[in-house]
Amino acid sequence: MNAIPRSALILSLAGLIPFLWGAATVMRPELAAWGLSNIGPRFVGPYVQLFYGAVILSFMSGVLWGFATKATGRTATAGYVLSVVPALWAFFMTGGGPTAAAVNLIVGFLALLLLDWHFWRLALAPPWWMHLRVILTAVVVFSFFPVVF
Repeated sequence: MNAIPRSALILSLAGLIPFLWGAATVMRPELAAWGLSNIGPRFVGPYVQLFYGAVILSFMSGVLWGFATKATGRTATAGYVLSVVPALWAFFMTGGGPTAAAVNLIVGFLALLLLDWHFWRLALAPPWWMHLRVILTAVVVFSFFPVVF
């Protein structure tokens, strides 16, 4: 019962496109030039990755909040508190230029993986959750490497 539902997998993999596109436009100036002239500066390089990364961390706060609703008592309270951390992290830690913001988003996504594991361990997330989250987190983290290094 650990198989990732097909729709969840497809939508999640599609959600990696802005991260991968941003990394590609950092590494390939011709892609960045095409992107600048065709879709605008907000959708190339680290800018697309940083903005989208903050959006996704905020989205994941909502996902974790949903998991917390399955709990009761102190577990639910702790779940609600923990669920807002990724959004707050994104809000407060994505300034300071692209390199610092990318490093902070890497930390945020790795910490999110720990929160995912916590909710999964409490059986609040689906059985397949960690299989999906490890794959997605690895791709997201590595996509920021061209910005950081």
